[in-house]
This record gives sequence, C-alpha cells and structure tokens, in this order.
Amino acid sequence: MSLLVVGSVAFDALECPRGKVERTVGGAATYFAVAASFFTKVNLVGIVGEDFTEKDADIFKGRHIDTRGLERVPGKSFFWSGRYSLNLNERVTLATDLNVFANFDPKLPEPYRKSECIFLANIDPTLQRSVLSQVRGRPRIVALDTMNYWIERTPVELREVLRHTQILMINDSETRQLTSEHNLLRAARHVFTMGPKTLVIKLGEHGAMLVDDQGVFCVPAFPLEEPCDPTGAGDSFAGGFMGYLASTRSLNDATLRRAMVYGSVLGSFTVERFGLDRLRALTRREIDSRARHFVKLTQFRL
Repeated sequence: MSLLVVGSVAFDALECPRGKVERTVGGAATYFAVAASFFTKVNLVGIVGEDFTEKDADIFKGRHIDTRGLERVPGKSFFWSGRYSLNLNERVTLATDLNVFANFDPKLPEPYRKSECIFLANIDPTLQRSVLSQVRGRPRIVALDTMNYWIERTPVELREVLRHTQILMINDSETRQLTSEHNLLRAARHVFTMGPKTLVIKLGEHGAMLVDDQGVFCVPAFPLEEPCDPTGAGDSFAGGFMGYLASTRSLNDATLRRAMVYGSVLGSFTVERFGLDRLRALTRREIDSRARHFVKLTQFRL
C-alpha cells in the first residue's frame, strides 16, 4: 500500500563532535521517505530550487519512492545549519533559510489523491489541512508531526487539522506545550480529546512511547557506542513507523508495537553517520536483524 508524505526537502550543514559537513541533502520528508521505502511505496510531495541537482536526487533513485510530487522552481532550496553539543542532546541553529519553501503550496498529483496512508510532516497546519482536502475518500491512516513554532503561533489551525488525524507524533516537550500538562499520560488523554486516538512521543536518546486506548508501550533507543549525527533521527523514526504500518493490512495493538520497534531501528541507523549516509547503504536484512536485537533488549521472564 502506498504512503503519501508531504514536507521539506532541503540542504543541511552540520557540525558535530565527530566532524562537520558543509552541505548535504536533508529535510523531514527526505528522511521519512527513505526510511519508509524499506517497507512500502512512498509518494513524495515537496519543493526544491534549481540548485537541487540530479545528483542530489539520487537519494530517491533505486528505491520505492515516487517523486512526481517534488516540485522544482527557480530559486534556492530550503537550507538549515546547526551545531550539536558534545553529548548530541542539544543543538544550536546557526541558519534557517526557507528560500523556495517559504512559498510551498503542496499540490497532489492525481495518482496521490487516492492515498490511504498519509504522513503530514512538520509544516504549516494550514498546508497540512490543504493536503487532506485534496485526498479523495477516507484515508486508512493519517499521521501528523508538528513543532513548538506551530503550537505557539497557529493553535487554532493546528487543532483543526488534528480533528482529522488518527496518529500524532511529537516529542515530549511539544506534547507538554500542546496540552499544558507536564505528566505525559495526562497529556495523552488531553490529545485524545483533540482528535487523534494514538499518540507517539519521541524521547530522543530515551526511546519512544506510544499511548492509546490499549495502554502504554515503550521502546528504548538502541545503544550505540559512537553516535555521530542525530539530524533526521525523528523523521526516520516516523518513516520506519509509518512505512511498516502501510505495509500491513491490520491496524491493531500488535502492529503498532512492531511499528514502534521498526521506527526505533531506522532512527538508530540514521544517527550512526552524517545526514543520510547510513540510510544510503542500509539493507532490509540489517533492519530486520536489529529489530531482533530490540526484542532481546526488552525480553525478560518473571
């Protein structure tokens, strides 16, 4: 089953304790699409400038990623630059140049309008709602990511699109900001009154937590001796999570739990190298092998 993702395709400049790169392909939709493509076909909607070359687009080639929805316009592509702390838990944004992304108005190609699984990456909630209005029929799954900027600046628009969302995927600080609840379980109950019935809370180096009417399920972060670059880890988590769900016909507690594991697996591979370098060389065999390691990490007897 194909999976639609709408979000940013960008260039990043990264500084980490293990080195730096001046320019590499990034963006939420890029990480998501590459991660999800290991499980299902992905339809990508985004915008890039004329500086985004065929060589840059190689990241999508040879994968199950349809780029007919990637719009190319005159100008420069979205650019972000950041520096990470020694422990990689904190980062400073050095530059954010929206460029052509400032005028992004997503238009779905005709084949995309029948999408049953949709992921709305971190963009203006007004645009997220516009995407849903272009989809025919009732999607099987709609998942959404957002950030503190939209929670603070566009609360009405965000709550409107949440009414049409089944799964919300945000981090712990965003969860607290959205709900004004410090306790994450109380915050989850508050989220459920807004529309979503499943909340996935990304906890960075501490893993991730899923809350729904079945209860709570947590996965740890995979232990790595030398993590390199956390850029895109959360988007890769979302890609692994949604990619696995799109590859299944059932949406139940068991599939959601497996999706959490696969999301954590993809996120863990992403941080091993700069940018998308690790995902470029990744294989499905490696993914399944690490998923089995996750089982061992959490398995015990009483």
